[in-house]
Amino acid sequence: MTAITLEMPKVALTFPMTEVETVLRRELLASVEFEASIRGVSIPKTPAEVARLAIDIDSLVVVDILCAVEPVLDFELREGLVRAGGYRSVESALGHIMPGIEREWTKRKGAKP
Repeated sequence: MTAITLEMPKVALTFPMTEVETVLRRELLASVEFEASIRGVSIPKTPAEVARLAIDIDSLVVVDILCAVEPVLDFELREGLVRAGGYRSVESALGHIMPGIEREWTKRKGAKP
């Protein structure tokens, strides 16, 4: 009897940037809208304007938001990805967090050079 060895093809995984950013942006925008309503701050009409709105986003809120991204990635994110002290806008949060999430993903799932 001859043994046959099957080799699984190597598939280069691609970071799901669009999906991750969509979830983060949705959750961050909801957080900002809620915070603005509590503080009596008027909210701009478009999501792009809300994303640039200067309003504090607490780091603990952002850590909670990371949990919404974990199902997309299929692993838990560490709290250290979030800047202590939080962020001043959705755009600043995304600009800081996205590269860190991508690095974590690459360490765990990405194709190695």
